[in-house]
Amino acid sequence: MAGFRSLARQVRDPRSDLALRRYSLRKCLERFAPYGHRATWDHLCSRAGFGPEDRSPDPARLVAALEELEEARSVWLAYEVGFAERRKKEKHDGLRRPGSVDDWHRLTWGGFGVAWCDDPRIHPREPMAEVLRRLIAALEREPGAVCPVCTGERLAWKYDLAHEPSSGPVCRGCGIVVPRPVLTPAAVAEARRGRLLVSA
Repeated sequence: MAGFRSLARQVRDPRSDLALRRYSLRKCLERFAPYGHRATWDHLCSRAGFGPEDRSPDPARLVAALEELEEARSVWLAYEVGFAERRKKEKHDGLRRPGSVDDWHRLTWGGFGVAWCDDPRIHPREPMAEVLRRLIAALEREPGAVCPVCTGERLAWKYDLAHEPSSGPVCRGCGIVVPRPVLTPAAVAEARRGRLLVSA
């Protein structure tokens, strides 16, 4: 099975068939898809300027989409290295029980669903790397009361999410499922009290 870097080379290869290059970009999302596969694909297509169903997009647009994905992946991989080093030090210091950030991180190892968007048509508009930087910054500071990506205050609880955890606070602005560790208990309670979002 090809890895992310091998697939990225295929996307860039001008000698490859355009259909294979597009397919290789889609396959990259099996290795790294911060919003989930469908929402990440929709995001990349809209930012690069080709349709999700376009079978023969401009090769330069495919490469632009790949470059955005690669930048976001490098941001996340750097975070994971730091996370692993921190946990190793904590274990060495006798802190064996992981915290809430660690529990959340375990569900997103490898970067899949880091900023899960349950509705693939609603996702952040900013570059993916910037979204991940904002999310990582929120994970590394005290919890707050707003969405760490768009600073939206309108969070609503949604059940039957297509990703773990199966329920959680969803930002009505950018569409991400906000990781509970970045929110204060009061913000989580407020999202639960707000109008519930029901899966379609």
